[in-house]
Amino acid sequence: MAGVLDSVDQRTKLVGQNRLELLLFRLNDEQVYGINVFKVREVLQCPKLTEVPQRNPVVRGIAHVRGGTISVIDMSLAMGNAPLTDLDHCFVIISEYNMAVQGFLVRSVERIVNLNWESIHPPPKGAGRGNYLTAVTEVDKRIVEVIDVEKILSEVSPLSEEISDSVLNDDMVSLASAGDLAVLIADDSSVARKQIKRCVEKVGVKTKLVADGRKALDHLLEIVEAGEAVSDHYIMLISDIEMPEMDGYTLTTRIKQDPRLADLHVLLHTSLSGVFNEAMVKRVGADDFLAKFKPDSLANLVQVEVNRTLESKRG
Repeated sequence: MAGVLDSVDQRTKLVGQNRLELLLFRLNDEQVYGINVFKVREVLQCPKLTEVPQRNPVVRGIAHVRGGTISVIDMSLAMGNAPLTDLDHCFVIISEYNMAVQGFLVRSVERIVNLNWESIHPPPKGAGRGNYLTAVTEVDKRIVEVIDVEKILSEVSPLSEEISDSVLNDDMVSLASAGDLAVLIADDSSVARKQIKRCVEKVGVKTKLVADGRKALDHLLEIVEAGEAVSDHYIMLISDIEMPEMDGYTLTTRIKQDPRLADLHVLLHTSLSGVFNEAMVKRVGADDFLAKFKPDSLANLVQVEVNRTLESKRG
């Protein structure tokens, strides 16, 4: 256990092509769960929690950690199961998502495993806890369920999805709608896909949604192999970085290395706000990077591509 706790901080600084490291943990039963180490700051024995009035029921309290105050969410409760008990023997995974730091209360933490994204698969349809999973994999002949943390956080502390009136250009929205423009969106979180879809469509642009990088690449290849130009279908790709089958880094690399796809504008859009590797983003050739979820910034970037596309067509 000490080795796991001591190494988490160093592990978060690692970035590999189409690889990820999962921190494995348990809740109330024998099921093993996983969370991406890139999003983990540290793991602590559960500190003293202070209850706060009118808190969300899944928030067990707040904790004072290294001079700061964080909310501690009972991961079991958040997934609709029984609350964790005997907190003195539980652990808190401190993580950063969407530019905010929070703690997740878990029963126990096992170890870190290094995997290839190709061994990470979307959850099977009809899975019992499918609403809270983004992926499943197998480690030591055991099924590991990868938690959709963004869904949990959206229920505990919803992000604003409103675009400021000053950002939306009514003329641009009308032109985008008339121009029948579309954006391809790749994200393994159903919550994130819907957030991005709503934002993009408010700009007057249609959307096509896929749940991982492999599906996005296969879709783009189908277009060009049919003799059509990707630019006739999409003005840009908005892609998460961590996804089953193929991550956003690998997806971007494959796109930029293919002359038929290389001109497609790629925006990497991720909740890895505090630990992402900017050098990696540049190295794979992404055109833009944006931390989730900033509706004004996302709308602005889409409008820039709308304007560029319309000017190109007029030219």
